[in-house]
Amino acid sequence: MELDAFKKTLEEKKQAILDNNFVHQKSMENLRGVSLDEADEAAMSMKNNLDGLIFERHNEELEYIERALEKIEEGVYGICEMCDEPIGIQRLRAKPHARYCIVCREIVEKDLKGKK
Repeated sequence: MELDAFKKTLEEKKQAILDNNFVHQKSMENLRGVSLDEADEAAMSMKNNLDGLIFERHNEELEYIERALEKIEEGVYGICEMCDEPIGIQRLRAKPHARYCIVCREIVEKDLKGKK
């Protein structure tokens, strides 16, 4: 059944993000207390900023993955959160934690661009 495959994919993605977050946290802990010169400190600061953005993006994706897993359990997986129509199977294969169908996703993206 395709639903089982989506669930497995979502669980694997979730674990990969959790593993990545753990490695990131450990590497940050290992760098505390290390003295750096100005150039190294600037490079480290830039890397930390980038890592922070990646970490934030991963956590957002993790929330979507967890919600998709909840939807599987609730029996409503693959239903668009905006129009309540089924999300296309190709979209779910490409992005198993998709919240919206293609049409609604475009509406959301246009709305977000308009707010910037």
